[in-house]
Amino acid sequence: MKFVLTAVMTSLLAVASQAETLKMAVTTSFYNSGLSEMLLPAIKADLDLDVELIVVGTGQALRLGEAGDVDAILVHARAAEDRFLAAGYGTHRREIMYNDFVFVGPSSDPAEVANATSAVEALQAIASNQAPFVSRGDDSGTHKMEMALWADSGMAAEGAWYRAAGSGMGATLNVASGMNAYTFTDRASWLNFGNKGELGMLYAGDPALFNQYAYIPVNPVRWPHVRHDLALALEGWLTGETANHLINGYALNGEQLFTFNAQP
Repeated sequence: MKFVLTAVMTSLLAVASQAETLKMAVTTSFYNSGLSEMLLPAIKADLDLDVELIVVGTGQALRLGEAGDVDAILVHARAAEDRFLAAGYGTHRREIMYNDFVFVGPSSDPAEVANATSAVEALQAIASNQAPFVSRGDDSGTHKMEMALWADSGMAAEGAWYRAAGSGMGATLNVASGMNAYTFTDRASWLNFGNKGELGMLYAGDPALFNQYAYIPVNPVRWPHVRHDLALALEGWLTGETANHLINGYALNGEQLFTFNAQP
């Protein structure tokens, strides 16, 4: 009898000591940057919380939130985020960090994108020259930004020169590298990309290319099963000093990939 009680108590203690798990949908650009490899162990150490990442484009991340399939989302498409909140799928939005979008392409730069004075002008140069261009084409935050810039450019993103990969940032960069084509990416994914081939970063710096990442807990009123308590605990950590230090300190080849801008 004593052995049975000891075994039961040991089993109960083992269950009690297991870390809780939160499901968070994150963008492929965030994941491809490598930042999650820095953040997740620190979250585990500080909160005893396992964060299960579902890596998708922003559009799919929002749809997972709408379906109550995740507890929180980390995305970067403000207009879509505002619609998500207005429809009652999320409780609130907290800005966490930002970087920027950039244009990369063949080092020979046949469309002379490096000479552009704006992001719109860069796209106009690519379209006018019908230079090969690879788009994510996946309803991600990066794709949404690209489409907004094409609309502002007055140029049609179509034709044999324009290819929609329908894939995440890393895969799209691989396609562009293989084709020696232009593409549109976030700076962090580009810096962390290991298959650059003949590609180089050609244009950046337009304020229109600002890229804000925001955290949104899924609404427990709509989906009572979501772990809102864990989502709030993670939010507190992501907006705190440890996250500030890790995010601002994350660099590749001496270049900072993200800037922390969460407000208390």
